[in-house]
Amino acid sequence: MSLLFTPFTFDAPSGPLTLPNRIVVAPMCQYSAENGQATDWHLAHWTNLLNSGAGLFTIEATAVSAVGRISPGCLGLWDDATQAALADKLHRARRLAPAMPVCIQISHAGRKASSAAPWHGGMLIAPENGGWQPVAPSALPHLPQEAPPTELSLADLAQIKADFVNTARRSHALGIEAIELHAAHGYLLHQFLSPISNQRSDAYGGSFENRIRFPLEVFQAVREAFGGTLGMRISGTDWVDGGWTIEETAELSIQLKKSGAQFVHISSGGVSPQQKIAIGPDYQVHLAKTVKAASALTTIAVGLITEPAQAEAVLQRGDADLVALARSFLYKPRWGWEAAVALGGTVDAQHQYWRSLPREAKNIFNDAKIGMR
Repeated sequence: MSLLFTPFTFDAPSGPLTLPNRIVVAPMCQYSAENGQATDWHLAHWTNLLNSGAGLFTIEATAVSAVGRISPGCLGLWDDATQAALADKLHRARRLAPAMPVCIQISHAGRKASSAAPWHGGMLIAPENGGWQPVAPSALPHLPQEAPPTELSLADLAQIKADFVNTARRSHALGIEAIELHAAHGYLLHQFLSPISNQRSDAYGGSFENRIRFPLEVFQAVREAFGGTLGMRISGTDWVDGGWTIEETAELSIQLKKSGAQFVHISSGGVSPQQKIAIGPDYQVHLAKTVKAASALTTIAVGLITEPAQAEAVLQRGDADLVALARSFLYKPRWGWEAAVALGGTVDAQHQYWRSLPREAKNIFNDAKIGMR
């Protein structure tokens, strides 16, 4: 039997969350919100991905405050207006798709905030041009030519922690089943982890224990406020000498498990332009394997996993418990259906799509009753 199409259950404080299969739609920034509010783009995008055949859909990086957005077009969930917009689009999308658990990635961009969308160059936007002043663990810019961010005070850290809790509570109110804290790709929580971006001299900088302190405090505060499935996305390595390492990722994952995490999602890089990444199929899977072996915490692998047999092999080898895909779902929105055909699995699909399979493909749709006229 295909492992990719076996169910998986997370045991959270508020109760178990069972996925119908082990395919995860990874979070993908769309840079298409207005003042942090979800738009019709999100309605169409989410409806499409909820019809993908995956076992879990993850909403893109969602800012916990206006200044925590990566770009002016980034999605947010920090007040009644952003909550109402997200609720409207998500609830409408869920009505147009089979039942699928939803996870939301909540985030603060730190020194990478106030940036242009990728198709506009991705560089920092100055306040006089519609941007805002970024904040960070230390007053160190991401790129040498950029203006430095403002170093966060202890009072600022307390406010950001409260912002994460606020967003987690709003997520729960929306009926979202799982939350992923974003501590990867060079954003704020990752900035605290990495000695490249964190050069503080107080209790939040220096040693490994100090650098993980704030991300753990945020996790623990969210854990107290949210009883559902909770995990963290972590860059397994900075791919830079002297940066954050896979050994540190494994130890952080052990600490997260002790604090009540249900999963970790292992990506990599993003904190330094000096990174040297050997990109290729499965290029991050070895990081997930190391974390899973060290922590025994449910681990999600991601990164150029594009083919059904490739995803199946990751699970068969025991390198991870679930497999996440991002851009593959943009290119092939029904990737889950293709995987089910290739691996002998089944998926849920709206009845309007039951007659869509090629004649040579085995029926993969659960409970399909297809009449001809």
